[in-house]
Amino acid sequence: MSDDRTAEANGIRASYDETETERVLEFEAAVEGATARHGATAAIAQNREGYAMLKVRPTADGDELERYYGFDMALDHAAELLGVSQRDLPVPAAAEDLGM
Repeated sequence: MSDDRTAEANGIRASYDETETERVLEFEAAVEGATARHGATAAIAQNREGYAMLKVRPTADGDELERYYGFDMALDHAAELLGVSQRDLPVPAAAEDLGM
């Protein structure tokens, strides 16, 4: 699976979507790996205009856990929720500019 809104690597699926109010990047540990918890999820959301802080949530519609200015910090927290390293997270091309 790979296009500008989806990516898969290291047993993790990522998908990017835009709602009426937000840009949302979702992650799911699809295959149980050495450290990934099978079925674990995380999401990073930003307002649709793209200038607000990034919100990390356990799911796309879950309660906000933390806010970050930088995409790297948000990715690090999302990776922690999945039980993997930040470098293991695939990021679809359409989501690469989150937090900028």
